[in-house]
Amino acid sequence: MTGAEFDWRVFEGVLFDLDGVITPTAVIHEHAWGDLFADYDYTDADYLRYIDGKPRYDGVRSFLASRGVTLPDGSPDDASGTDTVCALGNRKNNLFNTILERDGIEPYPGSAATLDLLEGCGIPAAIVSSSKNARTVLDASGLGARFDVVVDGTVAAEQQIAGKPGPDMFTFAAEQLGVTPGRSVVVEDAVSGVAAGAAGAFAVVIGVDRGAGHESLLEHGATFVVDDLAELLPAGARW
Repeated sequence: MTGAEFDWRVFEGVLFDLDGVITPTAVIHEHAWGDLFADYDYTDADYLRYIDGKPRYDGVRSFLASRGVTLPDGSPDDASGTDTVCALGNRKNNLFNTILERDGIEPYPGSAATLDLLEGCGIPAAIVSSSKNARTVLDASGLGARFDVVVDGTVAAEQQIAGKPGPDMFTFAAEQLGVTPGRSVVVEDAVSGVAAGAAGAFAVVIGVDRGAGHESLLEHGATFVVDDLAELLPAGARW
């Protein structure tokens, strides 16, 4: 299937990643990660290569490994700091929330229009995000009531669901949404996310290129790739 052949209206449900798909939260995340790792010569390329799409503590481990640094894991209850993986992850979360509260967030117009289309057709939608801040971001963007199911990093931890690139978060969300993976769509902007959708045998895995690259998303499991979801709206409905 290609983007030109795609029609949202023939599917049972849609499972969206949040950051970079519904909202441009990646910009805030990148800013927070950059502040966190300022002493490690962090670059924008590091976000896509080591962090994007992964649970927060996994992102910390991955980035530190790229610099040859190993820290004890510590505990999720660790205070914000720099001496353990969890302390760094918690510090990053504090940085993120400070920036979000200060600057706010708006959904991508094409994504908001897609949600309007799905709602009008009675097609249920879920958020599947590695972030533990998903509900905070949704509320800040005014979309808190638009999703039937939200499976985020907090739910994954509570339910002991493996994170992306495994398919478990997506398949759990599909079950909660009451839809069949083989009749549903995954929408992702991260390499780990499209790999998760492909591993879950979903009917279509749409890659949204916000910087990962068309070829990379296709290589890791995207059915096709667009630059913005506005490209997939019916004629006359695009903005």
